[in-house]
Amino acid sequence: MIIGIPTETRPGESRVALTPGNVKAWTGKGIDILVQSGAGNAAGFLDGAYEKAGARLSSERSSIFAEADIILQVQSFGANTVSAEQDLDLLQPGQLVVGMMDPLGNAQMAQRLAEKRVTAIAMELVPRISRAQSMDVLSSMATLAGYKAVLLGACLSPRIMPMMITAAGTLQPMRTFIMGAGVAGLQACATARRLGALVEAYDVRPAAREQLISVGAKPVELAIEADETEDKGGYAREQSEDFLRRQREAMARVLSEQDLVITTAAIPGARSPVLITAEMVQSMKPGSVIIDLAAERGGNCELTRLGETITAHGVTIHGPDNLPATIPAHASQMYGKNMEVMLGFVIDDDGRLSLDFDDEVIRGTVISHNGEVPHERIRQILGLPPREAAPVAGENSPQDQAQPEEKS
Repeated sequence: MIIGIPTETRPGESRVALTPGNVKAWTGKGIDILVQSGAGNAAGFLDGAYEKAGARLSSERSSIFAEADIILQVQSFGANTVSAEQDLDLLQPGQLVVGMMDPLGNAQMAQRLAEKRVTAIAMELVPRISRAQSMDVLSSMATLAGYKAVLLGACLSPRIMPMMITAAGTLQPMRTFIMGAGVAGLQACATARRLGALVEAYDVRPAAREQLISVGAKPVELAIEADETEDKGGYAREQSEDFLRRQREAMARVLSEQDLVITTAAIPGARSPVLITAEMVQSMKPGSVIIDLAAERGGNCELTRLGETITAHGVTIHGPDNLPATIPAHASQMYGKNMEVMLGFVIDDDGRLSLDFDDEVIRGTVISHNGEVPHERIRQILGLPPREAAPVAGENSPQDQAQPEEKS
């Protein structure tokens, strides 16, 4: 069994799929790991550390794809829409590719991988169940994004966060408002609070109130009723346009009092809801700052531009792109642990590749297998008919397909 770690090719991507610590955990079990030279450099993990952990190095990207049974990536096919096409021809039937693939936003890639007879696991689809928490890449990366968003806001603001009593007078604390109480929002609340800001927050889900209080934020309550607010996975549901309109009207007064606003509202596979209109921005205080963590899906602010910092009506608006990659060492550490645990679900005790489709984790994350798209939600997006039956546990796993003699 050979696991391959190619370098990430999307511009600005500085994370690596496994750190040397993660590599050591699997080489210690007799698994051969092949790392492309320089794959971890941007995150601070040099080639020597990988060799010390038991990995082999290769300077040729093509050799990683030629030798590996499993390819691990951060931004894989579907998520990397800039440069992943060049790797499609390198894929081999029967290989397993694991990484972030934006399966709900780019479902067509699942079909293309199926046509290549490649098995693909999209890490964004890890189910929100207790035993899968250690593989939840969305939560891992959102934690870092929430933290970094507060630091960006502090740097862009003309104000400081904590209250200070000085000989030159008293400096009032920054008023910070977090829109959305998911993982990123809660981490933003906690970080801003530690830096001394007055923190308020809002989430459409009633259950979020206690979570906000637990991290030191004051919940903001709006006198509006929402439809069903949460799906079975714990994510916020997409709301009607009428609700969003009423929400924006009630939110305008709150925003006018803030110094820093961080928005985090995202709907998996859909455009981010517009929570802050241009008119609402105009009513905000001069010098206030908006950090829009939903920028990659269109943004929660109507004026957000992905990857840019603009000023409108005296308000600074920043739309960060791939924020976790700006903290590559810890982002790789967290992502690598997610991957390390996932490998335990696809490699059996004999060191062979084995997919158990009776397991909720495998069934919920595999988007391409044996020439088909087995994931029902992805099939719906693609307009494919429901499958008659799921693969039987232990059958049709990648090593059962026609391929070269098994590698050791």
